[in-house]
Amino acid sequence: MINRVVLVGRLTRDPELRVSQNNISVTTFNLAVNRPFTGQNGERGADFINCVTFRKQAENVNQYVQKGSLVGIDGRIQTRNYENKDGQRVYVTEVVCDSVQFLEPKGQQGSNQSQNNYNSADNYANAYGGGAGNQSTGSRPAQSSPKQDRTEENPFANADGPVDISDDDLPF
Repeated sequence: MINRVVLVGRLTRDPELRVSQNNISVTTFNLAVNRPFTGQNGERGADFINCVTFRKQAENVNQYVQKGSLVGIDGRIQTRNYENKDGQRVYVTEVVCDSVQFLEPKGQQGSNQSQNNYNSADNYANAYGGGAGNQSTGSRPAQSSPKQDRTEENPFANADGPVDISDDDLPF
């Protein structure tokens, strides 16, 4: 059986951090994910997915994301039920996140701005943790040095005619 979920979306509210009776950090948040089609009125609908993270990952999510942040998650669907204080049975379906990737540099949450000459891979804060087999890495510090302009020269600019390359010289 396969139970795997991969989603990219924006948080609909700030994450909520709690500590369990066993002293384990638990963060819950709601993720808005666009549907791949538009309705009759031309608007794109969205699904709102409940998500939960544990341990160090929960602490990182609580610290580094907020309402409107764009995140990518990888996890599994879990259903559970409990009895509320009124004695009614409550059923919950949620995604237990094995990994959460923060897809925007800090300070750009919720905006559609371009990434002004920054190496975006170094600006992303990644949070892993919880679940078996995952290592907790925390987040990388943002690097604010702009990319250096490299003008690459055409090695064939001074060629007077066709370039003679045999098939044996090609690596593929």
